Amino acid sequence: MILAAGLGTRLRPLTDELPKPLLWLGDRPLVAHIAGQLAAGGVRRAALNKSHLAERFTRDLLAAFPLPVEVLHEPEPFGTAGGLANAAGALGDGDVVLWNGDILIDLDVAALRAAHGERGAAATLAVAPRPAGEGTVGVGGRGEVVRLRGERFGEEVAGGDFVGVQVVGEALRRRLPPRGCMVGDVYLPWLREGRPLATFAAPAVWHDIGTLAAYLAASARWLAQRGLPSYVGPGASVAEGVDVTGSVVGAGARVEGAGALRGCVVWPGARVAVGVDVGAPCERAVVTTQGRVVRAAS
Repeated sequence: MILAAGLGTRLRPLTDELPKPLLWLGDRPLVAHIAGQLAAGGVRRAALNKSHLAERFTRDLLAAFPLPVEVLHEPEPFGTAGGLANAAGALGDGDVVLWNGDILIDLDVAALRAAHGERGAAATLAVAPRPAGEGTVGVGGRGEVVRLRGERFGEEVAGGDFVGVQVVGEALRRRLPPRGCMVGDVYLPWLREGRPLATFAAPAVWHDIGTLAAYLAASARWLAQRGLPSYVGPGASVAEGVDVTGSVVGAGARVEGAGALRGCVVWPGARVAVGVDVGAPCERAVVTTQGRVVRAAS
C-alpha cells in the first residue's frame, strides 16, 4: 500500500497544486517510482489512499502504473495506521508492504519481504544504518527494535533511521485503529507489551521529500543515477540562450529568455522566461505548472 493522503504542509506552495506523492521527479511523479519498485519486488497489486487534492490522482495516471492499484478516498487523512485499516477490504488478508508516499529510496522490496517471512515478525521496519544511539531506531543483536521515539526496550548494538517502508503482518493489522499513526499508535504499544518488531537493513542514502531542499536533492540524485547532466522531457523546449545545468525540464514545458538554469525543476507544461520571470541565473528553484516560482533558501 502507498500512503498518499498527507497534506504536505512543509512543501507549500508546491502542494497547493499537487499532493506530495505527485511531485514530479525526473520523468514521472514520485508515486510512480514507488509503484515501479513495488512491482519489481514481486508485489502484484496495491492500494493507495488519497485525500488532499484527491482529484489529481487521475485514471490515466494510475493506468500507467506497472501494477493494478485500488484507490481509497479519505475525506480527511486517517493517518498511516488508519489508512491501512481502511484498506483492509482492498488488500485482503496477509502481510502488507506499506510505503510512505513521500519516501524515495532504492530498496530491495523482494529481500524485505523475504526477510519478514523468514523471521515471522509481526512487522519489519526498513532502517537505514546509523551508529549506536543515533537515529530514530535502536537495533538489538538479533536485528530487533530496541529503541523507538526515545523509548528503550532492550540493549542496543546499532542505531538507524526508519525510512517509512515496512511490512505489516496479520497480527498487527488486526490491532489497527481507525485513525492514528503506525509508530505512535501501533508499534509503540506493541513494544511496551514486550512483543518484538524486526528491522531490515535499508540503504544509507534515502530521501524524505518533506522540504523544498529535500525535493531538489532527490531530483539531483535522479539525474546522477542516470548519468545525466540535465533532463528535458518530450515536447519541452529550451531557448538557445538558456544554459540548463543539473536541472529537470518536464514534458511540454517552455523555458525562454537568456541565462542559466541551475539545479532547478520545471514541471510539465510550465512556462518560464529566464531573466524575466526569474533572475539569471535561476538557481535551486521549482517552476510549477501554474507559473509559481519557488526558491530554496540559500
